[in-house]
Amino acid sequence: MLKIYVTSVPVDDQEKALAFYTKVLGFIKKKEVPLGEYKWLTVVAADEQSGVELLLEPMAFEPAKLYQQSLKEAGIPWTSFAVDNIEQEFERLKKLGVEFSMAPKEAGTVKIAVLDDTCGNYIQLMQQL
Repeated sequence: MLKIYVTSVPVDDQEKALAFYTKVLGFIKKKEVPLGEYKWLTVVAADEQSGVELLLEPMAFEPAKLYQQSLKEAGIPWTSFAVDNIEQEFERLKKLGVEFSMAPKEAGTVKIAVLDDTCGNYIQLMQQL
């Protein structure tokens, strides 16, 4: 049976991304393996440390940079993270200076909000209703 082991989000600066994803969003650093100019750098959810890893992937491939930029310009999130209480998380992150392109709103059976990860991406937060 297949499982998702790692997924990635492209970032323009791995150290800046690590600080944002850990100190602001609350993930925990899982792996940091030097690979020349870049690293294999992953984070995980604090309450699922054996769960799916998020690779903070260095944006080093020019066509991928264009894709990332195009998504952001169109307001499309790169990926989505689940939260238990979107209103509470929205307020917590706003107090930490996180910028949102979309405040929490209902969308069918979920409530969503979209934040700027400061590393080139919009990230959607989603709460099941």
